[in-house]
Amino acid sequence: MRIIVMKFGGSSLAEPEKIRVMAERALKARAGGFAVVMTVSAPADLTDDLVALSKLLTQAPEPREQDALLATGENISAALMAMAIQARGAKAGSLSGVQAGIRTGPRHGDAGIISVNPARILRELKKGKIVVAAGFQGVNKAGDIATLGRGGSDLTAVALARALKAEICELYTDVKGVYTANPAVVPQAKMMRQVSYDAVMELARCGTEVRQLRAIAYAKEHRIPLRLRSSFENGEGTLVGDFRCRGAKPEVTCFSIRKSGDSAWLHLIGANLKAPGIKSGIRATAAAAGHRLRKEIFAPDKITLVTGFRDGAPLLKALHKAFIR
Repeated sequence: MRIIVMKFGGSSLAEPEKIRVMAERALKARAGGFAVVMTVSAPADLTDDLVALSKLLTQAPEPREQDALLATGENISAALMAMAIQARGAKAGSLSGVQAGIRTGPRHGDAGIISVNPARILRELKKGKIVVAAGFQGVNKAGDIATLGRGGSDLTAVALARALKAEICELYTDVKGVYTANPAVVPQAKMMRQVSYDAVMELARCGTEVRQLRAIAYAKEHRIPLRLRSSFENGEGTLVGDFRCRGAKPEVTCFSIRKSGDSAWLHLIGANLKAPGIKSGIRATAAAAGHRLRKEIFAPDKITLVTGFRDGAPLLKALHKAFIR
């Protein structure tokens, strides 16, 4: 049985028509020969609404009850998705994190996944169903619901992919894939066809909301192939795997920018970045564009530059032009 895990974020599930579109994606994957497991987040903004609702009653909700409340958002998405698939004449069933066999650590609000028992999912797949699993949640040793922290549905998806020995785990969002830089800042940024686990993890550490850091680290540890794709377009997206730079040649893969106070922090992510010529090339590019570097930190896989707030975006464009071919 060829299994695919397809994870959909909240922006993909914000309204009934979008849920129908994602249901069609799952049906298309099944028509292509896959047994399909979907992992879904809560509809956009619902989790924030539930947090706000709880604060109307108490400013310090007990963590166990907070998790019990927040997990309902993903359960809503799972049930609605199953209904949308059934309305198209196909078999589907929704499962909570508990029903999907996800066991977590004891901590509420940011639990880790201890194990996954895929027996229930496999039984449902053998019945010809598309399984829709609620993300972001599991059950701890005490039998209580525990949530997995911000972006936790990503972790649910990769953990299920490992337990099910899935052929691929696809993470769908409202962007086409991973770019060499933020296209809103650098219009010439290119979508990468493939990128390493390490590069995506560095982007997450730098504050770029690509995917949950723990999920990518889990995927790297267990060599789970990932594909980051658009929910609303049909492109192939970006494949994330163990793609390493070969040899000693320096390579800049992508850029990240974060602004704080009167400063802009730029990160160049890649491999062999302490090689001769990289430092001089960066300084020459900055000088030619008229930007002063306040701070420089060089490491083999990441270079951090600090410049003025207004210099950040223009310098990023100049460096992108210089280093991305």
